[in-house]
Amino acid sequence: MTEHPTANADVASVERLIAAPPERIFDLLADPDRHQEIDGSGTVRGTPEGSQRLALGSKFGMSMNAGFGYSMESKVIEFEENRRIAWQTRPTIAPMRLLFGGRIWRYELTPSEGGTLVRESWDIRKEVFPWSIRSLRSKTIESMTKTLERIAAVVEVPVEGK
Repeated sequence: MTEHPTANADVASVERLIAAPPERIFDLLADPDRHQEIDGSGTVRGTPEGSQRLALGSKFGMSMNAGFGYSMESKVIEFEENRRIAWQTRPTIAPMRLLFGGRIWRYELTPSEGGTLVRESWDIRKEVFPWSIRSLRSKTIESMTKTLERIAAVVEVPVEGK
């Protein structure tokens, strides 16, 4: 697992080679009902919509808990089948939207020898007040690292005899 260097302090990325084809990984990412299964932060509780296949422009809600319960709404803003998916999140409560929201979660999948190189990014350049959450960068990198570990655990097929 490596942190991917970025020129911008408002984008943090980690990457991992996962021994699975991009299609298997993308199918997992494109189903928000499965995000709780792979969430490395421990804050995702589930989606009220249930299982659905995301596409460009799709909106989905997510129940969250980070010491208190709240809900987020996300919109898919980038979508390239089996290669890239990104969604932008905002709180569902209107007054909170004045203070928070706009960060982008992005997954980029690159077929590689031995599987797929998966890069997850946290992009706060469109956040309402990026300075207000910059201090979460280190914790977010830890959480993204755990997320990629969890994705690998879900999609990798064990080799017999190991």
